Amino acid sequence: MSLDVRTRSAVPTQRSGPDVLDQRELRRRERRFRNRDKWWGYALIAPAGLGLAVFYLWPVVQTLYYSFTEWGAFGGTTWIGLSNYRTLVGDPEFWHSLGNTGIYTGLVLLGIPLSMALAVLLNIKGLRGTGVYRTLYFLPVVTMPAAVAVVWRWLYNGDVGILNHALSSIGIDGTYWVSDPHTIRFAVAIVGVWMTVGYNMILLLAGLQSIPGDYYEAAALDGAGRVRQFFSVTLPLLSPTLFFTTVLSIIQSLQVFDLVYLIIGANTTNSLQNPAYGEGQTVVMLFFQKAFFDNQRGYGAAIVCVLFVLIMALTTVQFRLQKRWVHYA
Repeated sequence: MSLDVRTRSAVPTQRSGPDVLDQRELRRRERRFRNRDKWWGYALIAPAGLGLAVFYLWPVVQTLYYSFTEWGAFGGTTWIGLSNYRTLVGDPEFWHSLGNTGIYTGLVLLGIPLSMALAVLLNIKGLRGTGVYRTLYFLPVVTMPAAVAVVWRWLYNGDVGILNHALSSIGIDGTYWVSDPHTIRFAVAIVGVWMTVGYNMILLLAGLQSIPGDYYEAAALDGAGRVRQFFSVTLPLLSPTLFFTTVLSIIQSLQVFDLVYLIIGANTTNSLQNPAYGEGQTVVMLFFQKAFFDNQRGYGAAIVCVLFVLIMALTTVQFRLQKRWVHYA
């Protein structure tokens, strides 16, 4: 009898009854509510996702497909494989336009130190009129590139331009800035810096204002002057913002089109007669010419696909290298 009691007591008892049913019902309801919330989330992001797919992802897929085709004179495509890319590799015009784009990008990046200097000046406590200065520096960012190009073409005019008039007053003979192959790159880059310096300045100013003042107080107690504080405190803590502005500036500069297109005068009938056209032509301008003027849309699609891969590669390299110089506090 005692053995039976010990045997029964050793056998684990299973819970049953209303408590077990309640737990199962609670879990089932929890899964049902979770699935319902998930589908509501999908429904809320569906409009934005649909717009992204239709207006961004699908054009990318189409462009990639067209880069392997040849367009007929009256429409229609013919699959030609890698022929467009083989032609692209041996096209000196493409490599020249890529070099022009790289030079323009490098010159525009020189505006980041200028943006940083302006941000540091506007971050000085007690400085009056900072709101006015921020507005003035930011105005070129919100100005249409067409309007900017018209104004700067007038400034660069070799006959009646203000720039040449100012240079002549000090005994310097100016040149035809947007028609001279030796000056067109620098002339366009100056406009590019002028248009982007305000945006980068606002970003860097926001980064400066996010740095806690305790770091500067601690550095001052250790005997660090303003210059040492800038290099030991400001630059390391501002490096994430500098990294962001650098990545953004490179991407925008590699895709530059309308500004250069209008400054060179490519929208006019005699644009190709401009002696500086070849030295100012960017990759996107070459794509525009091949796809819409020469009706080589498959070849133009190959050009933008290569540019897309180049931008992705450069961005990846920058994200890899950021570990060496970007400090996240």
